[in-house]
Amino acid sequence: LCPATAMSRPGSGGVVSNSLSNADRRERLRLLALETIDLAKDPYFMKNHLGSYECKLCLTLHNNEGSYLAHTQGRRHQMNISRRAAKDTGMAPQPITPTMPTQVIVKPKVRKTIKIGRPGYKVVKERDAETNQLSLTFYVDYPEIDDGVKPRYRFMSAFEQKVETPDKNYQYLLFAAEPYETIAFKVPNKDIEKNAGPQVPGESKFWTKWDEVNKQFSLQLHFKPQPKRITVIETSGRRFDPMQPRKEEAPLHDPRANYAYFNK
Repeated sequence: LCPATAMSRPGSGGVVSNSLSNADRRERLRLLALETIDLAKDPYFMKNHLGSYECKLCLTLHNNEGSYLAHTQGRRHQMNISRRAAKDTGMAPQPITPTMPTQVIVKPKVRKTIKIGRPGYKVVKERDAETNQLSLTFYVDYPEIDDGVKPRYRFMSAFEQKVETPDKNYQYLLFAAEPYETIAFKVPNKDIEKNAGPQVPGESKFWTKWDEVNKQFSLQLHFKPQPKRITVIETSGRRFDPMQPRKEEAPLHDPRANYAYFNK
């Protein structure tokens, strides 16, 4: 047999290339689209004055109807359709990537609690005679606190609050518990003594305690010790601190003490 006769037999042809396979697939899609899709009802199909076809959604140009139908089956046209539908309905467009997992963002619900007012409180100020440390003890009463809720506290900088004019010499100590309003105490902006071990009421420099029976929250803090100031009275009756450098004053008879001396 001649080679031409052998190649004409079924099953005796070579392997189809990728380009021929893609062309055959596009042709089959075009024929299928011609049978199922009515171009007269397609809102994005338009024939221009040159005889070619355009897609008004994707702004693409096609030579024949089959090319346009193959374009409608592509990813670009389908994505533009989903974006247009999402814009019409006012929703965010959904990406056409079924293999990618969708992430659902759950927003936390804001608790709306009716406040019943400010809690009662008591502040005790003390100073240690030996270390010269100033201590503050706060007692805040929460008789109507919600079940399972423990009062909380935190320190706030003067520049963080928006109620008063910021003053760098002070800071704020806040107490909060539902359903009471949050209260704040204005305390000096000094270094606070921290504990190296556990908090023991009455022994530690900083401790908190929540009395579930009496519904009272307690907090005590100690500021770091400040050096004592020693005042000495001279024979002339003038007071000064010997730990601070003294400023020598010019005698009254010194001509430099007179302002007119420098204008000569």
